[in-house]
Amino acid sequence: MTTIDLLYGKGTKRVTPPPQARPYVIKKRQMPILEDPVLAIRQALEAPLGAPPLETLARGRATACILICDITRPVPNGLFLRPLIETLMRAGLRPSNIKVLVATGLHRPNEGQELDELVGDPWVTQTVEVLNHFAERDEDHVDLGRTPVRGTVVRIDKRFVTADIKIATGLVEPHFMAGWSGGRKVIAPGIAHAETITTFHNSTFMAHPRAANCVLEGNPLHEEQLEIVKLLGGALALNTVIDEERRLAFVNFGEIVQSHLAAVDFVRNYAAVEVPRKFKTVVTSAAGYPLDKTYYQTVKGMVGPMDILEPGGDLIIASACSEGIGSRHFAEAQRRLVELGVDGFWQSIAKKSHAAIDEWQTQMQLKPMRIGQVQLFTDGLAKDDLALTGVEVVDDLDAAIARSIERQGSPDVAIVPEGPYVVPVTAA
Repeated sequence: MTTIDLLYGKGTKRVTPPPQARPYVIKKRQMPILEDPVLAIRQALEAPLGAPPLETLARGRATACILICDITRPVPNGLFLRPLIETLMRAGLRPSNIKVLVATGLHRPNEGQELDELVGDPWVTQTVEVLNHFAERDEDHVDLGRTPVRGTVVRIDKRFVTADIKIATGLVEPHFMAGWSGGRKVIAPGIAHAETITTFHNSTFMAHPRAANCVLEGNPLHEEQLEIVKLLGGALALNTVIDEERRLAFVNFGEIVQSHLAAVDFVRNYAAVEVPRKFKTVVTSAAGYPLDKTYYQTVKGMVGPMDILEPGGDLIIASACSEGIGSRHFAEAQRRLVELGVDGFWQSIAKKSHAAIDEWQTQMQLKPMRIGQVQLFTDGLAKDDLALTGVEVVDDLDAAIARSIERQGSPDVAIVPEGPYVVPVTAA
């Protein structure tokens, strides 16, 4: 009997397709794991792409700001923050002039024990100041003007703007809007003002066919992010890639655009998986902890396998949702989806110049809903929140798979255990 473990919460959720099923499991090729991650990080800092070594760059500079992603990303901050900070200190920067800024975007702040977990190294919190970005605090931001083509007002956290050394850090993985996460995305939306975020997350951007997983060329979000980096005057980036067991597979450092593209070139060979055909039953996850803490983030898992879902097929997703639905803003957008339906919700946002906070995630949920039936397995949502999902809720994954096989008249089942960290694409 075939069993497959989906990433779910801090562990896995086992599925056992019925005997008549023909499972097609979609995983990354095995990544090469770095034997000495800390040594690899130090070597990256000494040999950057498109920039001098960090210690050389930092000599004679007074201040530095290092961006880290928020708790929704399993970034190995505990591996690289100390080497980064120690390099800056060797160059002469005082610890009091080095700030680590959590790039929350419009997400909630990470504080207390959660912040310690995020940073991953008590030495860091004992040595330098670690702060959260708050996108709705006007006084925390600097106006850098407008992007030249689309005219987005660019307001960025002044702690980063005014730093002599600006470093974005993050995880490079598929992203369902921006193509790939990391690099320029840690700056915008990471530390952008709400006005900036809600502009280039409006319905026009989100509906663009190139605003999709694994797509950079012609992607309007990516293009806008590059323009924001130019208005900022450039930055540095430390980019990481991890395997499905959260082990470091790749790290580089350097000029933010060049180093990010090099990381994308590496991870693309693993994360984008060619599949020979579409399926009427697709089973996936929301990538487990920390990504599946909320239903908001679960939408990424729904979008990930869209290319292999037959029209009218069933997309079954497992997500722990241990923190519930997500923000009150997202809950309100979901409430409107449930009340108005797919077409009605789209009509309500289609002409807005600025998105309401978090409604872009609901808009992205429309994409798989237009292809087939989305079904959710979770044990983390209260009854009221389940009603806001806008999808069918199932309480037994195995039974849901069996019903789908019978309803669809096909025994073939695509299974994506790692969720949105793997993007299956049909062969051209």
